[in-house]
Amino acid sequence: MNEHDIELPTSRPVIDTLVAGHREFLSFLERRVGDRALAEDILQEAFVRSIGKAEDLRSEESVRAWFYRTLRNAVVDHYRRRGTSEKALERVAAEMDEAVEPDAELASAVCGCIARLADTLKPEYAEAIKRVEVEGLAVKEFAETAGITANNAAVRVHRAREALRKRVVTSCGSCASHGCLDCTCKP
Repeated sequence: MNEHDIELPTSRPVIDTLVAGHREFLSFLERRVGDRALAEDILQEAFVRSIGKAEDLRSEESVRAWFYRTLRNAVVDHYRRRGTSEKALERVAAEMDEAVEPDAELASAVCGCIARLADTLKPEYAEAIKRVEVEGLAVKEFAETAGITANNAAVRVHRAREALRKRVVTSCGSCASHGCLDCTCKP
């Protein structure tokens, strides 16, 4: 054996069993998650995690049963992660819909450079800021007109606000953190 040869662990039959069951495992996952690409991602991740543990298995029969348990756990983990992120996005969307509008005097005193800076954002961010912040459209309504989900719209508006905040800080410097009520910023 030379230095470039890799010595395979004694688990080669276990690995062969997993590889041979690829289509069956993929079909199992696809039925549970409803998306082939997602099923492929989950299967690939399960294969990677399992290869290191394969040496502990003794028989070919226990390999398949063990790997199916691994796949079931991976599906549960996927839905748990997705559920957590969807709930968080729903909370953000609800908070954005419940936001209180500033009074007319404060709204008219806001820095004039904001509109100019908003136009320098990515087009989808500029549109989100214009529709939700300037026109006062609810996030759910913006989502419908943009043809995206409410969760996606909430994320887009949040990212647009963050991008605009960074542009304001870059452009206006310290007045941005102290309230830009009498704007003297240079374009």
